[in-house]
Amino acid sequence: MTAVDNEPITFDVDAAEGFLRMFHIAHPEAGPVGPRLNEVRDEIADTGTYRHTTHELAYGARIALRDSGWCTSGVPWRRLKVRDLRGFRNAGAVAAECVEHLRLATNGGEIRPLVTVFAPDTPTAPGPCIWNEQLVRYAGYGDGTGDRRYREFTDVVQGMGWRAPTPTGRFDPLPLVVETAHEGVRLFDVPPDVVHEVMLEHPELPWFGRLGLRWHAVPVITNMRLTIGGVTYPAAPFNSWFVGSEIGARSLADENAYGAARPVAEALGLDTSTERSLWRDRAVVELNRAVLHSFDLASVTITDHHAESRHRLSWLRSRQRHSGNRPAFRLDPSAARRARAGGPARFAPAPAETTRPQSPGRLAELLRRRVEGVGG
Repeated sequence: MTAVDNEPITFDVDAAEGFLRMFHIAHPEAGPVGPRLNEVRDEIADTGTYRHTTHELAYGARIALRDSGWCTSGVPWRRLKVRDLRGFRNAGAVAAECVEHLRLATNGGEIRPLVTVFAPDTPTAPGPCIWNEQLVRYAGYGDGTGDRRYREFTDVVQGMGWRAPTPTGRFDPLPLVVETAHEGVRLFDVPPDVVHEVMLEHPELPWFGRLGLRWHAVPVITNMRLTIGGVTYPAAPFNSWFVGSEIGARSLADENAYGAARPVAEALGLDTSTERSLWRDRAVVELNRAVLHSFDLASVTITDHHAESRHRLSWLRSRQRHSGNRPAFRLDPSAARRARAGGPARFAPAPAETTRPQSPGRLAELLRRRVEGVGG
């Protein structure tokens, strides 16, 4: 079943049956698959879709994360915690539970891999979607301050009512953008007390700390849709933990992000007038060393790209052939565009008053009032 933007929803019965057979093979204690297949066929005939059991949902999410390649080395995928919040469709509840996901995943620095699954697409009600690429991403401003990858996204959310801090900084967390069919697009500030950040320093270069670099502790992927047995969950945030080079090489060093390689190279006294001096390579090594050293010093879980390369090679050798019946996390082109440039909206535009950012206090109130499966 798919619901990309405003396309009609169609159901893939073969995908449902293939997944259920897969589940019952992996869980013989669930009994023969025949009765469950009959039950699901009847449910699809009556409603146009079906509801996974809690165990089916957890198994599907774990397999999807394991097979996605996003599951970093050391993640115990069989014990991965799956938060079943399929009753939540309202933007405020989704935002509040994303914040709760971040709090639980951070776990004082001992990162806990999680998947949170919100309401699915159905023939009568598309599920919510999250625009952001990750739950924590930093704003990029027109003067070059901040993360340049998100300049367009920052412009869009400012146009929707988000107020950047005064003065603006290099590491201002962007608001969470949640879109629902019945509410349109809404913005929510991520409470600063749940954004655990690591200040970066170098094990041998005392001046490095004066660069003022830092990064958030947990990579919560928020804009990929989870598909299990023909059912699509457009909002299913998940996390493992960072690979150091994702921060040092891709986010900090990249000229299209923070461009930190050049100031590091200059502080090292390297010749930056020619690429043949390999000043970028040497600067990136020191940035990666600083990231790993600082996360270790702060007791925040992280892995390095060498360990991760071995893991990925093992994953490539053992992964299953692609099949439409296998659970998967997928990124739609439209979702990728929304994560960087903002819009266009997936559903009809929201009334103007619904796009005002919600305060951290409001999110805290929503969390206090949270009732499982109700009010979402």
